[in-house]
Amino acid sequence: MAPVDSSAGARSLEQLVFTTEMGVIVAVLCFTVFLFVSEVVRIDLAALLVLVMLGILSYAPGLSRLADVTHLFDGFASNAVISIIAVMIVGAGLDKTGIMNRVAATILRYGGSTEARVMPIVSGTVGIISSFLQNVGAAALFLPVVSRISARAGIPMSRLLMPMGFCAILGGTMTMVGSSPLILLNDLIVTANEGLAPEYQMPPFGLFSVTPIGLALLTSGILYFLLLGRWVLPGRDTLVSTSAGKGMSTYLQRVYGLTASVFEVDVPAKSSLVGMQLADINLENNLYIISTFYRGKVSMVQVLTAEIEAPCRLAVIGDETTVQRFAEAHGLRLRPELDVFAEPFASTNAGIAEIVIPPDSNIIGKSPRELLLRKTYGLSLLAIHRGEETLSHVETEEHAPTAIGLVKFRAGDMLVAHVSWERLARLKRDRDFVVVTSDFPQEELRPHKLGWALCFFAISLAMILFTDVRLSLCLLTGAVGMLLSKVLNMDEAYRAVGWNTVFLLACLIPLGQAVQNTGTAAWLAQQIVLLLDGWPVLALQIGIALLSTAFSLVMSNVGATVLLVPLAVSIAVAAGADPALFALTVAISTSNSFIIPTHQVNALIMGPAGYKVSDFVLSGGIMTLLFLLVSLTMLNLIF
Repeated sequence: MAPVDSSAGARSLEQLVFTTEMGVIVAVLCFTVFLFVSEVVRIDLAALLVLVMLGILSYAPGLSRLADVTHLFDGFASNAVISIIAVMIVGAGLDKTGIMNRVAATILRYGGSTEARVMPIVSGTVGIISSFLQNVGAAALFLPVVSRISARAGIPMSRLLMPMGFCAILGGTMTMVGSSPLILLNDLIVTANEGLAPEYQMPPFGLFSVTPIGLALLTSGILYFLLLGRWVLPGRDTLVSTSAGKGMSTYLQRVYGLTASVFEVDVPAKSSLVGMQLADINLENNLYIISTFYRGKVSMVQVLTAEIEAPCRLAVIGDETTVQRFAEAHGLRLRPELDVFAEPFASTNAGIAEIVIPPDSNIIGKSPRELLLRKTYGLSLLAIHRGEETLSHVETEEHAPTAIGLVKFRAGDMLVAHVSWERLARLKRDRDFVVVTSDFPQEELRPHKLGWALCFFAISLAMILFTDVRLSLCLLTGAVGMLLSKVLNMDEAYRAVGWNTVFLLACLIPLGQAVQNTGTAAWLAQQIVLLLDGWPVLALQIGIALLSTAFSLVMSNVGATVLLVPLAVSIAVAAGADPALFALTVAISTSNSFIIPTHQVNALIMGPAGYKVSDFVLSGGIMTLLFLLVSLTMLNLIF
């Protein structure tokens, strides 16, 4: 396209004079970027330092517009910050019911446990959800899911959270309610139309007008991490630690000669095991059957005198060679991985624990079979370590197999047992036992509260989608509902909030306001307009996209949209271009915020994954260029 004269648009803008206040703000911005990139101090401390600097500088003569010191801390009460606090509480409430466990199990069941399969499923799901729910809300809800997937599949969270977070941001461009800039756009268009000639009047955008653009962006984001993830994603170990991990397995093998792996076997109807007692099978085969699946129901073994009924499946703890030999001897099928037992025996739900019997315990002198240990306490006893001796079903070079179900307990016995973490947490309150194992998820799930949690989540979602109530109030409604219905208690709610994220965002909000209030943003925009004077329409559009991207990194995307949409419309009219296209370019491009963790979603995932700013610079830098390429291509193809 031939160059067009946009000088009329440039001349129509009132010339702004660069002031001392603007110079100070530019210097503070440069200092902030330096702190973020160099990480000489923690990023949340850097944000707090910038907040204090703005406040102190505002008392200097001639710099009163840097910040209104009476409202310096209003960022802590901002809509964005309160929304993040509320959505973290809502997400923790849903997780407390165990539903996020089920979501994680479903993803692993259908997606496998490899990064290349799990990542696109998680990222794509979050992207679609964020097209209707604010992107930070979608990301916060899936944080517990990713945490559990990381623990079960052995994939570091740092390999999953950044793709999920970026796709949450990208998903917000799929509908006109997916992000704040797109929600604002139609209102800004109505205002802009008041000053436009009839031929330049812009129609409002429909709910799904931007869907092709958003889908292309989301798809490109997933493909980017699939193809380049091994190079651009950090590989530092941020796995959720549990006692069922490799370290515990090595420890059990070294100290007790035990193997803690759980296997799943199919027992056919005519198997020789039918009618045999579980205790006899365990002793004869040097293994431990801890659960059965019969007639479509998973049941933890309650009494070892129970008999096998078939066809069924068994969950067996033992050495792989021993279990294979057991399966071959009785015509069983050994499955390559857990299927029906995957959820109850996931490392986030259960594992191996060490428990000591104190001198005043009431179980001294009684055997596991007398106590119905499995039924009463949820303990699948694998071994008893007594003095220098280890008693277990397993035959070792030092010890013959022992029927430990008949061994009477003594004071000081160390019990090694497979147990659910929920039962182990309860056992810590029982004076008959001293739980030695401490490295396990000590959370009390409340599945009976699932109905209340889903109810208040649905209320929040309905308020967001179908009312004009502020986002923060919608989310707080759900959070307070979960607290009142005792899905969570207040202490758990406090622990659910990532306060480093809260301080990072709250402290940076005044900086964004200062950029706008001092006229620095308008002056920078004007310099760009003058620089683009006389350029072709496509170059002007690219310039607007770049300007929107840059502004979204240092101020809120809402502020950037409000500032730049009228400017973009003026430039388009002066250049003879479509003003609606330029306005939409701004609203889309203000979501292009990946290079530094100033976006709410990036701030949210930074702590749990252990990311550094340099990680965002590398991965986000490439994503930023890809976003510009895909969005500008789709904008011009569709509109």
